[in-house]
Amino acid sequence: MTVPTRRIRGSRLRHHGRPRFDLRATAVFFTLLALLLIVLGIVARAAGAVVERRPVWTVVLCLLGAPALVAGVRGRYRRRSAARAAHRAAAALQEATRTALDALEAPAGQERPSPAPPGAAVPADEPEPTVVDYAALDADAFEQAVAALCERDGCGSVEVVGGAGDLGADVVAVDPQGRRLIVQCKRYGEDNRVGSQELQRFGGTCFTVHEAGVAALVTTSGFTAPAVEYAAHCGIVCMDGEALRAWSEGTGPAPWELPAPAPDSGLPPQ
Repeated sequence: MTVPTRRIRGSRLRHHGRPRFDLRATAVFFTLLALLLIVLGIVARAAGAVVERRPVWTVVLCLLGAPALVAGVRGRYRRRSAARAAHRAAAALQEATRTALDALEAPAGQERPSPAPPGAAVPADEPEPTVVDYAALDADAFEQAVAALCERDGCGSVEVVGGAGDLGADVVAVDPQGRRLIVQCKRYGEDNRVGSQELQRFGGTCFTVHEAGVAALVTTSGFTAPAVEYAAHCGIVCMDGEALRAWSEGTGPAPWELPAPAPDSGLPPQ
């Protein structure tokens, strides 16, 4: 009985599960490797000769090849930059959408105020001027209030010296023009006007004793005609209650900005 012989394929490639050594393939590999090394040597020798004979062209070729190398290195960073740009564009689109929705929610005919730029100062609301009822103050508080007005409008060295033995000077200061300012304060009711005798007592000390450059009598009421006449004769500034309110509110001049009143002021005699 004849037993058929089974042909084993690939027996020349593997032996016991491992590749067999092929002398022919190994010889071809080393031959090609030797040819490659010879070619590389010839190219290197030729390149050296070119560099020696044409150094300028060598530099030009290096400069032309450098951008390609840099472009290859920067390629990966461009992808990251594109991702950041896309993120910023998405944030800008979201902000624009929010602004549009706010505009749609605003009542018809009413414009929404535009937001202030970053770092901009927000204007504060101007405080309303304080209205002081000077007639309701006592004598000491009235002197303090007049001194505060002098200091507010630029006077320096403001002092309240009123009291016993003040010789007619209640407030002493230096006005913005550098003149010595002497103020006598009279807190009177509307029906009690300052008379000529009080002006005479003040006029007898404001210039000779206190050496006033500007002498002013400030009252919450008014002045009699003889008092105004005497003040004009001596150069004393008279400020009645109406002028005091205008000075306090900033709509009228300060005492040192007023001229001495004229004797024909039209006020009735005392």
